[in-house]
Amino acid sequence: MAGGWKDRRFRVRTGANYRLRTSSFIFYFVLILFVLCTIGLLFLSQRQISAVDRDPFSRSEHFQVSEEQLWGSSFGYGYHACVKPTSKYSAPQILDQYVTVRSNGGLNQMRTGISDMVAVARLMNATLVIPQLDKRSFWQDTSTFGDIFDETHFIETLKGDINIIREFPKEFESVPRARKHFTSWSNAGYYEETSKLFKDYKVIHVPKSDSRLANNDLPIDIQKLRCRSLYHALKFSSPIETLAKKLVGKLRSKGKYIALHLRYEKDMLSFTGCTYGLNNTQAEELRIMREKTSHWKMKEIDSMEQRKGGFCPLTPKEVGIFLRALGYAKSTWIYIAAGEIYGGDTYLSELRSHFPNLVTKEMLVRKEELEKFTKHATQAAAIDYVISVESDVFVPTYTGNMARSVEGHRRFLGHRKTITPDRKGLVELFDLMDKGELEEGPKLFSLITQMHKYRQGAPRKRYGSLPGSKGRARLRTEESFYENPLPECICLTGKP
Repeated sequence: MAGGWKDRRFRVRTGANYRLRTSSFIFYFVLILFVLCTIGLLFLSQRQISAVDRDPFSRSEHFQVSEEQLWGSSFGYGYHACVKPTSKYSAPQILDQYVTVRSNGGLNQMRTGISDMVAVARLMNATLVIPQLDKRSFWQDTSTFGDIFDETHFIETLKGDINIIREFPKEFESVPRARKHFTSWSNAGYYEETSKLFKDYKVIHVPKSDSRLANNDLPIDIQKLRCRSLYHALKFSSPIETLAKKLVGKLRSKGKYIALHLRYEKDMLSFTGCTYGLNNTQAEELRIMREKTSHWKMKEIDSMEQRKGGFCPLTPKEVGIFLRALGYAKSTWIYIAAGEIYGGDTYLSELRSHFPNLVTKEMLVRKEELEKFTKHATQAAAIDYVISVESDVFVPTYTGNMARSVEGHRRFLGHRKTITPDRKGLVELFDLMDKGELEEGPKLFSLITQMHKYRQGAPRKRYGSLPGSKGRARLRTEESFYENPLPECICLTGKP
């Protein structure tokens, strides 16, 4: 009996020891597993921290920025183009009186000026002779109207509005002509009064065409005519359209793209007096150029004041920070719609380091295909114009004629996404970065995003004159009709 008790005691102790050894094994196994997992997590965290140190705007910080936010447009919010004449609009009167025009400025200054002259010819019951283009401007371009625009399309599209002829009749070459500088931003009454000149002259020659019509308070049919002229009649010539569409196709094959109107060009920097980030030699070169350009009135310009006021184009480096802050990935394709960038790769490299898919027309097609356009700045600008209008997102770095025209056209086509940088606000942030008081990171991302929440081309009525402006000076402060032709040429669905 005692032996049986000992056997039972042995079996109990043996079972307890076995359970103890098993528990100890599990404990040590779990402990080792825990240590290994901790080391792995620490290693992974360190790699993530290093990645953020290298790229403070890594995609992990932009996970809340959706594709719709980056690329989506407003889809018009129910607005559509509306340019058909009203029921009161009549056929043009063909009278024996003519208007000849020399369109001044660059491409977009000439385009809007020609559209104004179409409306003026209608107001004055005159036949418009195909305009001559500016050959004496900064670009020294010898292009004719037919080189840039489809002449036949222009005449045919507007035949229900005005009479247009290709050349001035030879029988009138010796008749007296009135040379008339039309007053800027004039109303319909001014041109009706001016048309009395036709009692003494058969021909009125207009040496300048830009900004000859008011932005506001014109008859609705005149405003709609301006839109029909600019967006329908002034179609680019076949060579320009063909190459531009080919370039758009190449960009589309890569996916969505941004058209960047990078106005960091020699003439613009000289004209505005903006030398931030340039060396002394470059700043002096720009000053001399401004001094020698007789029709630029401002000679002495404080570069720092210009920049603080938001009157300077963004630099390539600033554009890179801006686009990264908005959430655009490093893989984003960006087309530079501009001429030669001042300083070349010295400054472009700062933008390309963040966006390596940065391209120009010269990088997308063969040299021979561009050869006929390279010596004609206006034709090259027309190619950039088409690519900008067709882009998924348009970003102008300065508010010039091209930027305003493209924005207006994109509004007309359904309010396509146009992000207009708040240059004054951005400069304040960039200056804080220069002082070391702000870094690239979530805070800057948030500030820039909020700053541009309502600067992306959504529908709105055209701005009037600035508060406090008086007399004719107030007309200069109005938003351009061609920058935002709403409400005359853009209407809510269901309205004519």
